Amino acid sequence: MKVTQISIGRFHHFHLARQMEKHGLLNKIYTGYPKFKLKDEKGIPEHKIKSFPWSHAPYMMKGKLGLGNIEWLNDHWRFYNQTILDKYVASLIKEPTFLISLSGSGLISGQKNQKKGGIWVCDRGSSHIKFQDDILKQEYQKWKIPFKGNDTRILEREYEEYEKADYITVPSKFVYDSFVAQGVPLSKLKKIPYGANVTRFHKTNDPDENEFSVLWVGQASIRKGFLYALDAFESLKVKNKKFTVIGVVENFVKERLRNYDLSGVIFKGAIPNTELKHFYSTHHVFILPSIEDGFGMVMAEALACGCPVIASVNTGAYDLFQENKEGFIIPIRDANVIKESFEKLIDQPLLRAEMSANALERVKLLGGWDTYGDNFKKFINASS
Repeated sequence: MKVTQISIGRFHHFHLARQMEKHGLLNKIYTGYPKFKLKDEKGIPEHKIKSFPWSHAPYMMKGKLGLGNIEWLNDHWRFYNQTILDKYVASLIKEPTFLISLSGSGLISGQKNQKKGGIWVCDRGSSHIKFQDDILKQEYQKWKIPFKGNDTRILEREYEEYEKADYITVPSKFVYDSFVAQGVPLSKLKKIPYGANVTRFHKTNDPDENEFSVLWVGQASIRKGFLYALDAFESLKVKNKKFTVIGVVENFVKERLRNYDLSGVIFKGAIPNTELKHFYSTHHVFILPSIEDGFGMVMAEALACGCPVIASVNTGAYDLFQENKEGFIIPIRDANVIKESFEKLIDQPLLRAEMSANALERVKLLGGWDTYGDNFKKFINASS
């Protein structure tokens, strides 16, 4: 049975499509992403990429159109995006297929495929949507920030997908456990960790030993736990410390930066992915203390450059590296533990060097997207 994929955007699904094509399994991948934006997706025959951009492309442009802050419109638009793509794919299903749909995008097509005798997999990259909403609501309340959460229609749609899909694939132990906690049967869940383009990342230099340098890559946001990292760095009593922040700073975080001493904090903004290896290589540690993060691929990029990682338990860290060997896996919402981890690396240069060497070795075991593809193929073979 050939594989058909549905993904409203890019995410990891084009990596999966490449792998399915490599194994001779790919039928089509349907996406709301505009075709002209997909020209760099090598390894997938052009005729197997089916773009249906008529709703999602304008949605991607809503900020430039001055519509980014209209909540009711965004909710309706997001729900409509998923539903219209789903209906479009459903109209084209004539024969049974092994359908893999990004969560929220396959309710109609998935059930039609099942009636045809096919298999439907709901692929979820983040934690169970109720767990996700609940934990982020708690976090926003902690910082006294209004929390919108997911639209009720989107929540109900995903609940129904979880219930009716044959299987749910997830990328990490953290995500897997969030589904178990919500009562989803173990027989329905399959953990298949993502790969990472580690061939692009390698050690290019060494950190400056006359300073202690911390690196952040990704949106500096409440969800990612940025302020806990900033609290830890600010309280660190050491000379010549540096905190490099690569990525967009969320408005909620911007409003709170005036409360911090930002000495040593360098906001670089967005940096091309091809240049990140130089930053990973020249910093002593990479930090990702997310409150909720299905699988932080940036951790694998850091490890590939010999940069030890401090990450929260809610990032997929357990699927990427070992506690106290390539870095530290810490509780969420704990700036003190982050600070203590910084101090261990400062006080024990040999530990730091050992973790860096271990990181380089660990990446050899992780593999890249080929490993992800091989594992997905085994799952398909066992399920068909």
